[in-house]
Amino acid sequence: MKTLLVDDEPLARRELRRLLAPYPWIEIVGEASHVDEAEARIHALAPELLFLDIEMPGGSGFDLLARLDLAPRVVFTTAHDEHAVRAFEVAALDYLLKPIEPERLAAALARLPGGGRAVPSAPSAPSEAAAPLQQLFVRDGARCWFVPLRDVRLLAAEGNYVRVVWGDQQPLLGRSLVALEQHLDPQRFFRANRHQIVNLDHVDQVEMGAGGRLVMALRGGPEIELSRRQTRLFRARMAPL
Repeated sequence: MKTLLVDDEPLARRELRRLLAPYPWIEIVGEASHVDEAEARIHALAPELLFLDIEMPGGSGFDLLARLDLAPRVVFTTAHDEHAVRAFEVAALDYLLKPIEPERLAAALARLPGGGRAVPSAPSAPSEAAAPLQQLFVRDGARCWFVPLRDVRLLAAEGNYVRVVWGDQQPLLGRSLVALEQHLDPQRFFRANRHQIVNLDHVDQVEMGAGGRLVMALRGGPEIELSRRQTRLFRARMAPL
């Protein structure tokens, strides 16, 4: 599993390397000491797992995740757990408090699918950027979430931001809808109109609306009216069924 270590302290990165040495399926592909460097390394190396410090000069681990379209799995490494644990309503893979204990590291790695062993790196496979997005990192003030996209029922454009709707949460994501759409699974997500994309798994019923347009009722709300063009596309898509 391709892994990147992000920490502003060289000694902390060295200690992590030592602790991870007994796990041959963890391939440390690089290190970074601050947010800008980490962002560049993530785009260049496409790691599947981050060991991520929270408090760093020039920006936090939260700031880094908020910049990414595709967030790898994350294990936070921090000496300041109070704000981190309270900030997340949906947890990262795990939190490791410094100094990191080998037993806690083993428990964190065990949370990976198959304990990590079932998810080897595959350099010959298509790039991670080409695969559909599976989760979003969403930050709204002091609150943060890792949101599985299967739980998101609606994505709605608001200027250069996207309103992400799941459960009873509706925070804003600092992305444009057009940019986000490129990473969505087209089998699951359907553009209803210029401003809204729906998760078809959350559609409760589809009815005829005004002017021949279809209206989708989402479980948990709201109702979404399809544009004329998207109504035609949706009917064509559903015709074989």
